[in-house]
Amino acid sequence: MRLTLAFAAVLVAGCSDAARPSDRAVSGRVAEATERLAQTEAGRRVQAAIDAHGGLEAWYANGPLRWRYAYVRLDSTGAPDGPALDTRQLVDPWASRAVHTLPDSSAQFGWTGAEAWTLPAGAAVGTNARFWSLTPYYFVSMPFVLADPGVRLATAPADTVEGRAVDVVRVTFEPGTGDAPDDYYDLLLDPATDRVRGVRYVVSYAGFNPDGGHTPETTMLYDGEQSVGGVVLQQGFRSFDSATGRPKARGTLTELAAAPGTPDAAFDRPDGAAVQREM
Repeated sequence: MRLTLAFAAVLVAGCSDAARPSDRAVSGRVAEATERLAQTEAGRRVQAAIDAHGGLEAWYANGPLRWRYAYVRLDSTGAPDGPALDTRQLVDPWASRAVHTLPDSSAQFGWTGAEAWTLPAGAAVGTNARFWSLTPYYFVSMPFVLADPGVRLATAPADTVEGRAVDVVRVTFEPGTGDAPDDYYDLLLDPATDRVRGVRYVVSYAGFNPDGGHTPETTMLYDGEQSVGGVVLQQGFRSFDSATGRPKARGTLTELAAAPGTPDAAFDRPDGAAVQREM
């Protein structure tokens, strides 16, 4: 479920053929984001979370990342409800781009920063390519993506999730930010470690909500941790309906690795790919 493209513009990375940004470019963006986050209490709370997960400089300096993300929908009993949405992904945190490859075929889909595509044309990839291209990236990349321009942050009352206290930061978006600016997230933070425990969110993506509005709120909790290049991410997740507690999905993040040598052209639409024109 891709919720938003909070920062989709491709900025100069410092090298014409490499997706990994230059040290100078990273320093400039980190300085801008740090100054912006420091202006509010909620921003400072998010900055603390970013630092607890390894820091924004490491997040960008790693360059592109690879991982495998498997998302399994669940029925009301918690049993799998259909096949997993399982792809190997090459993602670009610097410019919010992604390429997905299905593990059991050569079919691919992705987001270039401007358009979604599928290869080969007409391939059955099991999802809406435009919606899903950056959805795993956005969840995996909490809290780093909350330093993007267009993100609005506000403190919210502390809460309890599964018997454990959490601090809460409400995340909304400026109008015109990505495909789903009416989404919201509640970032759930461990008050002792500043680490992300999960998020509560709604999906307002117009392709799934043509009459406006959004889906019922979902709570996604993160499990475990793993690191790459000094950045700490989760190993998996569990999600459920916030109001009823009914299970909704579970999944895993595996095969995590940095890919700093990735050429910038790796995120271009491949020859012969079909462009997704609609949401």
